[in-house]
Amino acid sequence: MIGADWIPHRRDDRELLGWIRPEGDDWVAVDLLGREASAPMDWLDAEEVLEAGGLAWLSDVWMLDRTDAAPLRVRIAEVIPPDGAETAGRIVVHTDDFGAIDVPVTRIHLPWPAPAALRPHR
Repeated sequence: MIGADWIPHRRDDRELLGWIRPEGDDWVAVDLLGREASAPMDWLDAEEVLEAGGLAWLSDVWMLDRTDAAPLRVRIAEVIPPDGAETAGRIVVHTDDFGAIDVPVTRIHLPWPAPAALRPHR
């Protein structure tokens, strides 16, 4: 859940890049998946971490580890952070179609923050 003390960080075009949350006297960058993107650091460095990451990483290929089958190659289709205490967030991924328009994809709904089973493709 997004803490009450998390501060949204947006690009110049107002697109949300993530949040910066306090930790002691320092700050931690948190990405759109709800994962820590930095160690505790000063505010400007935390902003820089989110700016450097941008949003392009969301379009990369990801892997979804499964306990009952081999890892699944997926792409992130949607990230909806929680909206206060009333609405839980979610992450929607779909099986990778390798750019083909005629390949059916399976959509999988994941909780927010993203589970560890969703990891960048190596």
